[in-house]
Amino acid sequence: MDKDFLRDNLRMPAEWEKQKSTWIAWPHNKKDWPNKFNNIPYVFAEIISCISKVQIVNILIQNQKSKRKIINYLKQKKTNIKNIKMITCKTDRVWVRDSGPIFLKDKKDKILISNWNFNAWSKYKNFRNDNKVNLKISKTNKYKILDILYKKSTVTLEGGSIDVNGEGLLLTTRECLLSKIQERNPGFGIKDYATIFEKILGIKRIIWLEKGISGDDTHGHIDDVARFISKNKVFLAYENNKKDKNYKNLKKNLDILSKTTFKNKRLKVIKIPMPNPIIIEGTRVPATYLNFYIANKIVLVPVFNDAKDKIVLNIFKKNFKSRKIIPINCSELIWGFGAIHCMTQQEPS
Repeated sequence: MDKDFLRDNLRMPAEWEKQKSTWIAWPHNKKDWPNKFNNIPYVFAEIISCISKVQIVNILIQNQKSKRKIINYLKQKKTNIKNIKMITCKTDRVWVRDSGPIFLKDKKDKILISNWNFNAWSKYKNFRNDNKVNLKISKTNKYKILDILYKKSTVTLEGGSIDVNGEGLLLTTRECLLSKIQERNPGFGIKDYATIFEKILGIKRIIWLEKGISGDDTHGHIDDVARFISKNKVFLAYENNKKDKNYKNLKKNLDILSKTTFKNKRLKVIKIPMPNPIIIEGTRVPATYLNFYIANKIVLVPVFNDAKDKIVLNIFKKNFKSRKIIPINCSELIWGFGAIHCMTQQEPS
């Protein structure tokens, strides 16, 4: 790791801190939504439209030819076009939470990009374009870029595998970072991650939950199960049905978090019920309310035409009093195995 950077007391800001913009990639890979792609550009346009009302949205597009068609989708959803910037940057998939940059701040509050290796969750073979996204963004915005090396090797990490409170705490799962299945960094243990996260993200303590949810092709991403909503408050996915595949794992996560303290006080854990299982073409998809995105004045929350949608939206309204809560129907988007948080990446102010 670059020693000059490490003197700078780097820190990964929390998502609720002031943002300069949001990064999103426009959908083009029809194989990610087999037989259901037609409506996906409209869902993306709706999400982009909501964010464009409160901040800049940078959209990665495959080529200049597609620009006019994309603008047409955006106008249909009443997007604030003045807040839209389009950047030609080839991608394999749209999940920039994972393939895109994790923005950091140094001790002078200067923004820089941490460039982690991306290998498509150690699952898919096509990721060459996605692994170059950070370089393109750093050139476009003229940010300094930090290549993450540890013991002379690149470090693989996705933004959806970690969540931070901006003050030294990080949430992740053992299933994602320590499992031999879809192994990101062979041979890495708890101490290795503690060293890396302290030096690069300013993390003083890692909270290791057990597992993610059923149907998640990333093998345990945290942004489906547990999210900080303030420095000492966590939303946690919970399943009441004892027969459901998620029941035991989510209960274990609750047991761990219930005993966790921050600055000598127990974290406040707020249980968020899981929606009923969603099966598409015989496959269970990772439907969860935890894949929300916090922007400057709004929170975009995935909903699924489920009876629990209303209950969950009320919990969000109670806990985000200074932000407008906007539900987004993700019943088809989730067929791509991701939702709102997976497709967005915040750039701090």
